[in-house]
Amino acid sequence: MQKDTKSSRKSAQHHSDKSAKKSDSGKKTASKRTEKKVEKAGIIPLRERVKSIPENSPESVEKRVVSPTIEKFKTIREGLPYTAIDKLSKRLNTSVKSLLPIFELAQTTYNKKKRDGELMGRRDSETVLYLNELIDYGIEVFDDEEEKFLYWIRKTNLSLGGVTPESLFDSLTGIREVKGCLDRIEYGNMA
Repeated sequence: MQKDTKSSRKSAQHHSDKSAKKSDSGKKTASKRTEKKVEKAGIIPLRERVKSIPENSPESVEKRVVSPTIEKFKTIREGLPYTAIDKLSKRLNTSVKSLLPIFELAQTTYNKKKRDGELMGRRDSETVLYLNELIDYGIEVFDDEEEKFLYWIRKTNLSLGGVTPESLFDSLTGIREVKGCLDRIEYGNMA
């Protein structure tokens, strides 16, 4: 009886060792993917931005390293210029006019705000940022083949309820759902 429990313990230990090895290799892959994204976006990694500033100096408060998430919050709060919609339309290979319903803007209002150099509100700025991140991720999932990704977002998708992914871009929930669909593709599930 004791021999059976010893062999089952050894088997369980062996299985957990295998799981640990798999998770370590998964972490390395995710880390490499993150480094690739950071390099592609031209962002200087946090560990390289850290400077040795004495904690007691007045400069330490001003020059603390800010995380990318905090930088994103600042950008959202300050607002993006309306020209960001132009850039987004170029990335999606579509007209500005087709994107304006996402931001609940009429063409004339958009033109005036863009001409006057106004900034978008928080919701619209956040939507632009999320869409840009989604585009980057989608192109990565499709092995840097932008045309395939752009084709995919315009094609009806059963896992999204039979609608096109781009039809869900009008809300953050929709953008997250499209991201989830891309996650399933990335990890080999049907989407």
